[in-house]
Order: sequence, then C-alpha cells, then structure tokens
Amino acid sequence: MTAERSSAIGEATLTASGIARLASVGRAAVSNWRRRYADFPTPVGGTPTSPFFDAHEIEQWLRRHGKLHQATIEQWAWRHIESYQPAAHITDALGISGAYLLARSSQTTDTSSGLLTPTQLVTHLRTLDPRLAELVGNLLPKRWTPQLTTMLRTVDQLTREQDPEAAFEYLHSQYVTSAHPLSGLAGTPNGVAEVMLTLAGSGARTFDFTSGTGSILRMAADRALQQGAVTQCYAQEINPQYALITLLRLWFVHLRAQRAGQPAAPPAVHVGDSLLADALPDLRADVVVANFPFGIHDWGHDRLAYDPRWTYGLPPRTEPELAWVQHALAHLSPGGTAVLLMPPAAALRPAGRRIRAELVRHGALRAVIALPAGLMPPTGIGLHIWVLTQPDPQQPPAGGLLVIDTTTAAENFTLPEIVGTAWRAYLSGHNAEAPGVHRTLPAIEVLDDQVDLTPQRYLPQAAELAANPAHIIDRISDFGRLVDEVRRGLPSVREAQTPALRTAPQADVADLIRAGSIAVHRTVSRSRSSSKTADGPVLTSADILAGRPATGTAARAVSDDPGPRVQAGDILIPIISREIIAQVATPEQVGAELGPGVQLVRVDMARFDPWFVAGVMSRTHNLRVAGRASSAGSGSLRIDIRRLTIPVLPLDQQQAYGQAFRRIAEFRAGLDQAAAAGAALARQISDGLTAGILAVTS
Repeated sequence: MTAERSSAIGEATLTASGIARLASVGRAAVSNWRRRYADFPTPVGGTPTSPFFDAHEIEQWLRRHGKLHQATIEQWAWRHIESYQPAAHITDALGISGAYLLARSSQTTDTSSGLLTPTQLVTHLRTLDPRLAELVGNLLPKRWTPQLTTMLRTVDQLTREQDPEAAFEYLHSQYVTSAHPLSGLAGTPNGVAEVMLTLAGSGARTFDFTSGTGSILRMAADRALQQGAVTQCYAQEINPQYALITLLRLWFVHLRAQRAGQPAAPPAVHVGDSLLADALPDLRADVVVANFPFGIHDWGHDRLAYDPRWTYGLPPRTEPELAWVQHALAHLSPGGTAVLLMPPAAALRPAGRRIRAELVRHGALRAVIALPAGLMPPTGIGLHIWVLTQPDPQQPPAGGLLVIDTTTAAENFTLPEIVGTAWRAYLSGHNAEAPGVHRTLPAIEVLDDQVDLTPQRYLPQAAELAANPAHIIDRISDFGRLVDEVRRGLPSVREAQTPALRTAPQADVADLIRAGSIAVHRTVSRSRSSSKTADGPVLTSADILAGRPATGTAARAVSDDPGPRVQAGDILIPIISREIIAQVATPEQVGAELGPGVQLVRVDMARFDPWFVAGVMSRTHNLRVAGRASSAGSGSLRIDIRRLTIPVLPLDQQQAYGQAFRRIAEFRAGLDQAAAAGAALARQISDGLTAGILAVTS
C-alpha cells in the first residue's frame, strides 16, 4: 500500500506500513463515529489517545456510510502540513513545502523525475540565493522522513496542477487562518495592507523591519510589478521561521518579475531583533511599512539610551511604539514615507506627549487614520495608522496634520477608497474637508498640553452632524405610540378560582422523549481544526434572545454532519443561560441550521401546543430543577430540560394558555424594543440640548 493512497481515505493519513493514523482534521469526527457507530473499525495499534487503523477498512467504512468526501490536491497538501508532528513544527513544514514549490517553479527542466532529495533541494536553492539555501538547509534532514515524503509527494503533485506561487499563497493563507492559535502569528489582512500601501506609494527600496510572514512586503512587490515598476524588498524578522516564509514569498514575486523582463535586485531578509540588533543600519528606504508587536516594555530602553535613532527624544520605557516610530524614520530617505500600524493608546498616553509634539512640530508626522474595530487582532479595538516622512531640509514643512476617521465614512466606499481620496487631496494641497470623516489640522491645534492625536477628537461625529431637531421631536411622539402598543400587548388576566395548572397531572419530559412525543436536538460538536464553514447562517443563542433570523457562522470538518434544521413550531432554548428562555421559532428562523449552544425541542403538535410548552418550561421555578452549574464560571447555568415536567391538559386548554404565553413573549420583545428606543431618544434629547438645537419649554 503506497503513501499516495492517503488521498482517498477522507480523514486518515497513511504511514509507510499501510496503517492509517488519524490526522488532526478528523480526530473529533472519528471520535464521534466510534461512539455512534457499532460497526466502526477497531484500532490495530497505537495508543487509546492516538490510535492506528487499517487504511483499507477505514476507506470501506467511509464508502458504506457516504462519508468519503473528495478533497482537492491543495486541500490535501494543507492537511498534511496541518497534521505535521510534532505540532510545534508546523511552520517548518510550511517552509519546507514553500522551498520545494519555489525550486520547482524555478526549474527549467522536466520536473516529473521524482522527488528532489534534501541535498538536491538545497543545491538548487543555492543557485538562487545562498542565504535562502542556508535557512532551508537548517530545517532539512539528511533523508526525507516518511511523514515529509508523504507531504512532499502531495506538494510535488500540486506543482503539476497549478502555479507554484498560487499554491504556496493558498497554503500560507490556510496557515494564517487555521493555525493562528498554534503559531501565534497575527498577520496583516490584505485589506489593511492595501490601505497602508495606498498611503505609502512606491519606491525603489521598500523595508519592513518586523515582517512576520511578509504579507505587506509581498503585496508591495506585487503592486510594483503590476504597475510596471520594480522595488527591492528588505526585511528583518526576529522569528527565523517567519523570515524564511517572507523570503520564499518575495522570491516567488521576484521570479515572476524576471520572467516579465523586469529584473531587480533579489529580496534581502535578515533574522534578528530590529531594535537591539539592527541588521541594516545604513539602509535608507523610500518606503517603510510595519505591523510591529504592541506593548513590549522590555524593548531595550536601558541598552539603547544613547542610540542615534532617537532624533525626537528618548522613548520612555512604557512607550515602545514611539521607539518603533523613530526606528522607521531612521531608515527613511529624505522625502520617503513610512506607514505604521499603531495602537490607539499611543496617540494620547501622557508619557509620549513630548515625542508626539516633536513629530508634529517638525512635520515628520503627516497623518493619523482611525480604522474600524474588528479588522484584525485585537478585534475589539480599532487600530490607527500613522503616516510619517523624513523631512527634507530643502523643502518647506508639511502644511498640517491629516486626520481620518474611517468608522464614520459612507458604507458604499471601501477603506482604500476612503483613505486614498483624502490622502491624495492632502498631498495635492487641496485640503478638502469631509465633515466627520477627514480634515487637515494646523499644527497649533494639536500642540496643547496633551498632544492627543486621536482623529475622533477633531472630527464631529456622524450623530452630531445628522441631528435634526424636528426629527427628534417626532421621535418623542413615536415613542409614546410605541409604549401604548406595548402596554396593550399584555394578555387580559384575572384571579384564578381554581389553580388548573397547579393541580393538573405532570408528565416528565424525559418520559415524553422516550415515548416519542417530544424530541430534543442539538448540534454535534464541531472539530477545532475544521476548515469548512456551514452552508448558510446558523441560529445562535444570541439570535434566539433577540428574536432575529440566523446570523451566526459555524466551522466544521468536511466529515461533520450538518446541524438540524429549524421547523415551524420548534421550541428553541439556549443551553447556557441565567434563566430558562424557551422561544417558539419565528417564521424568519424556520429553515435555519441549528448552531452550537442551542437546543431544539420538537413536540407532537397533535398532543401539545408549542407556545404552551414553551411557556411552562420558562417558569422561573424550573431553573432550580433544570439548571446545573456550567464550567463557564460566569454564573450561568447549563439547562437540562429532560429534568422538567409538563402539565397534562387537553389540547384546547393548552392553546388558550399558549395564546397568553405568546402575547407575553411579544410583550417582552416590545418592551426590549421600547427600552432601546427610549435610551436612544434620551441620548438624542440630551445631545440636542447641549448642542443648542433644542430648548427647554417653560
């Protein structure tokens, strides 16, 4: 049995002896199958936590159960990399794959003569770049191991089906998105890199002093090539594995430039700490770009106290970002441009105000751009972009500081369009102002005792610009009508003469489930190493609480079964909650796939009214019966509805109570809507009074 046969075995990887070992992609799925299917093949070796299976038996079982999914060759290549052992060396596996793809890409002879040996691979790379050959050679064994052989056979086959550069970019994108928790890499998304390069422009030399895996530099080189220009890329990276990937990606673009008749000097990538061991102290680049790590206080403050890079002042120990800023300026040629991603706190921390003032006073800081939150880690914070220049003593200083708040711009424009339009106007001297979005500040407006560079401070917010006193007064009337509608939504009730529900016989939900009158469904747990997204949105607990259509997403392994679909009359209950909230599915939720953290109760509607069941399940007292402590540590409970009981009433009585429970649910939804509208209205009235567009009536 050959290693190539592993491409037909779904979620198993073959060893040289023909035994299948579970890849990380499928461990969770196979664990579920072993519990759920009595006929699943038994292990033939390994350990209880890492069993080995006969490959042929696995393949036949997958075929019988319709779980043998076909994967593309590039997907198989990534699975081999992702499941590489030891897992800490996954980045090395990616680097070796990239080096092999680069060697095949640069070969002019027939590539169908079998796998290159490690020696052949290093020898070939040495003809391109001795430094590249050295970095790759440090990773390679003298002979390919069975694991590397399997991986590289798939990679070698991949070179025959698609362009090697495109193949490596696919593998890299999978690494960044799927392997982030393991690698710790916080890459720069393409959208953010495009904004940075729109601001930076192009030049003969481009430098990234914390390159990571080279996403910004690679895009810069690619953009220059598409524009018919050339740029030599320089990089420094403290992680040698990331440095290798950067160099490989840049070499792919360099080879493409050579084929297009645009020769340029090859890329240069150095390994080391850029602040403490600057590998390129004499480099003066036309463009400097960087997404450096934030908040590293042990950056070398004491050892670098007299460093010549601190033209604008010695950065305080707590201001490492201002050390990076001056490092970038030290590597700029006169008139060059540096574009750096910055944490928003660097714009206003008191410790850095003196250096910020010097940057503004000398015209070194040209623009500060506020990005929306969620574009990249940390996702809850909107990062800033600083644009800097090395002031040219032969030219007059810049005309002011451009501030841009992209969070308030119109949604029909992309980030590069918003930023590029404002930046081009600024460079041309036509400092056109877009209220709430961008304006050019005179330096004197910034140089106060705080030197706060936060764009939002100098731009009126969209809510202030859009405030209309007539609209606010109309909303007061609308709010009154909404409150009246909510009040009328309550069901009419009276004091009960006989406690019908209290005295009615009770049926255990667990017994009703065994009898088939009630069914409870949950989504099967997803594999953590999943790489496929559910088809369409999934219904989450947040959707249930808000009474809205499905908005969530869920990743699953290719082999995972889809979650159950919501049907009309289904009762939806969050699994983890501080109270039992049972809601009958809305028409908009019907047909959605059930997401994680949600349980679905489906009743026999010939015997039960869904609204009645949802209402009695939601009783406050039931939380003591069905709630169990969860592991979340937030005070929420895990709801086990099988421990509840349901009053047994004739269907017509259930329906009468069900109508009341339905009106109560609608009342609660209306109350939430009124509370949100009231809070917004209160804020608008308060802002209107302080802005002077509203007056208090006597």
